[in-house]
Amino acid sequence: MYRVDPNKAIKDHTARAQAEGERVLWPAAEAIIAAPAERPVSGTVIAGVAQIVEAGLLAILGYGIYAAYVSPANDAVYVPVILATVLLANVLFNGARSHRVSAYRTVVSQIGRVLAAWLAVTVVLMSCVFLFKAGDYISRLWLVTWFLSGAAMQVVYRMLLRSLVEYLTVKGRLKRRTVIVGGGKDAALLIQQVETSAGKDIHLLGLFDDRDGERSPNEVAGYQKLGRVSDLIEFARRTPVDLVIVSMPLSAEKRVLDMLTRLWVLPVDIRLSTHMSQLKFTDAAYSYVGDLPVLDMADRPISDWNLFFKWIFDRVVALFALVLLSPLMLITAIAIKMESKGPIFFKQKRHGFNNELIEVFKFRSMYTDRTDANATKLVTKNDPRVTKVGRFIRKTSIDELPQLINVLKGELSIVGPRPHPLQAKADNKLYYEAVEGYFARHRVKPGITGWAQINGWRGETDTIEKIMQRVNHDLYYIEHWSILLDIYILFMTPVSLVAKNENAY
Repeated sequence: MYRVDPNKAIKDHTARAQAEGERVLWPAAEAIIAAPAERPVSGTVIAGVAQIVEAGLLAILGYGIYAAYVSPANDAVYVPVILATVLLANVLFNGARSHRVSAYRTVVSQIGRVLAAWLAVTVVLMSCVFLFKAGDYISRLWLVTWFLSGAAMQVVYRMLLRSLVEYLTVKGRLKRRTVIVGGGKDAALLIQQVETSAGKDIHLLGLFDDRDGERSPNEVAGYQKLGRVSDLIEFARRTPVDLVIVSMPLSAEKRVLDMLTRLWVLPVDIRLSTHMSQLKFTDAAYSYVGDLPVLDMADRPISDWNLFFKWIFDRVVALFALVLLSPLMLITAIAIKMESKGPIFFKQKRHGFNNELIEVFKFRSMYTDRTDANATKLVTKNDPRVTKVGRFIRKTSIDELPQLINVLKGELSIVGPRPHPLQAKADNKLYYEAVEGYFARHRVKPGITGWAQINGWRGETDTIEKIMQRVNHDLYYIEHWSILLDIYILFMTPVSLVAKNENAY
């Protein structure tokens, strides 16, 4: 719970925000932004890793007992039996709902479910040995020893897992940073339900609401109002927010639609609380925050395991590309230096994930005294600002290769919506003014190449139609993302550079 903190640290933070041109939010919101915030650990990833480790330990234990006590050795029988048994155990552990963060926090319930499932696995294995008359091939001593030692190992493992989860919970790493849109008595009831059933999983920061007075006081159930709904976009850009719960009745259709229209650009999960609704849906229609039924209005794209897979993909491809393309990059650097005076690299601020400012690297393609850091004027055909080397490297996108460094720094992805210069315009309008929902393309990390680029929408965007096409392709990519799509875009990029480069100058 946060309260307004008028101390010097908050004042200094507000002064810094003003100096950097950031919009100053309400004092309570600035206090939260100024406080250090840990990014949460995904409960889905923890459960997945826990399953892999548990299965590995059981398999190693089973094979170790077999190798130590069973003679003569018979890998052709024991190895398949061990692997099948471990697979069945994992299925039953999940069926018993023992691989959930909420289950890891318990002692009696967790251990009881695990031991019951392990006993069921052993009974199935013994029954198969009996039915298939495999007693001459499977040692009963091995089976009983594996069952008993496996049960003991799982008790120890689950207690260690519980300690880890409790540690992460205390540190706040398993709590989703959450804000509520709404206020008044309805929000107070929502807060009570969340704290009662999801207090260990949810870290409530405060509320945002456009209303004032008795309908929406500045403090609800001990939590402060942090600003208007329009302030939430800026707030979520400057401090981590994982979940937004909209506290509005379903009957207020216009207000709900207005909220979603404004909030869908955020890279967060958005849930509509049904605690005030008289309408009842089937259980399949709901998801839950603790015991609170909610309707899923928007999900953060590329999360949990998908985020991990994309992280691995980016690093592996970036390292491989840097090694493979280093001779080309060296030749390019020499050519730039030989043609004109100035630095080899050109650095430019652009919007990254969640509208955060990042500084991207490019090979310099313009004369040093004519560079345009803010891209207030787009590069056009035969632009006199561009060097001869610059024309070639821009046409072939070689100028983008230094952005592999940005990928390794975690600021860019290999594949994603291209980051645009801050002052880039189409038809004399800034991009975000020309296209409604423009910032929704920043719900994922920007990339060196993307779906729009391989479909011909690269280079100059001098008309609103061109930037709309690029944004529409970016949004399509976000909604349909998969590792296979990233691989396809990566392999199609060289093809598109040859076949669809008429707009690149």
